[in-house]
Amino acid sequence: MFTELVHQKNCKKYTMITDAYTGEIACGSCGSVFSERTMDSGAETLGHSSKEYQSNSRVGQKISLKMIDMGLSTIIESKDKDSAGKSLSPENRRMFYRLRMWDRNSRSVNSVKSFQKAFILLDGISSKLALPNYVVEHTAYLFRKIAAKKVLTGRSTSGMLCATTYIACRMTNTPRTLQDVAEAGNIKKKNLQRTYRFLAKELEINPESYNPIEFVTRIAMAVNISEKTERLAFKILNIADKKNISASKNPMAMAAAAINLAVAINHVKVSQVKISEASGISSVTIRDRTKEIKEKVGGEINGQNM
Repeated sequence: MFTELVHQKNCKKYTMITDAYTGEIACGSCGSVFSERTMDSGAETLGHSSKEYQSNSRVGQKISLKMIDMGLSTIIESKDKDSAGKSLSPENRRMFYRLRMWDRNSRSVNSVKSFQKAFILLDGISSKLALPNYVVEHTAYLFRKIAAKKVLTGRSTSGMLCATTYIACRMTNTPRTLQDVAEAGNIKKKNLQRTYRFLAKELEINPESYNPIEFVTRIAMAVNISEKTERLAFKILNIADKKNISASKNPMAMAAAAINLAVAINHVKVSQVKISEASGISSVTIRDRTKEIKEKVGGEINGQNM
């Protein structure tokens, strides 16, 4: 609380007025001024560009979970001198020696080492998969949560981080497949699946499956089909979703099957092998999903009997 105003004897009102320019707070009746002043939360000077505005900020960088110390690093110089360049007293020298030792020991803890390795790997995976910043932050949050449960001991840090990344992608609805994450993290898909199931059980989460529509554009660009065929694939998947055909199916397989069916309807010369290579789904699976869609959807697409 601010100190009380020293009012004049004949002043019975208590109306405060703040001067934003000088930072003074005064009584609106008698003009008595507080001894304290308000804090200016604005920038030091005006910036004409975003770079100048950021450089004029009073605060440092924002807290980030993907950094080992969350961006709140401590730097203790080895010189035993104060800000004026004078030598410290013997008592202060001993105190700062202990502080340096504690700071150095805190950086060598096993959990910090695992964070350092994991977050360096996270930067590489995020750049390969083009993950947005909020997905990276959510991955770091989940990894710290896993570390707090003490389940990292005896397990591969890269495998745990890749599984955490896939969980974060599922929870934030960022379409990345298991194969994409496995290739980015340079691990086997089977190991990633096993670790993912373990973490999902450990964290007690059950992320929703991807919508197959999210993978249509990716495959369409890879096989270079027209927008007309792509829109038809969207229509096929919408009808399939209404008939509950996509339930418990691989979203990428359903997207590949919809494109395969749309290509056949529009008589576009794109081989099934090319679609298989673009989607990472075997030709047998694509044929099975295509056959299932034909049987259950019937002639609802363009009024044709497929």
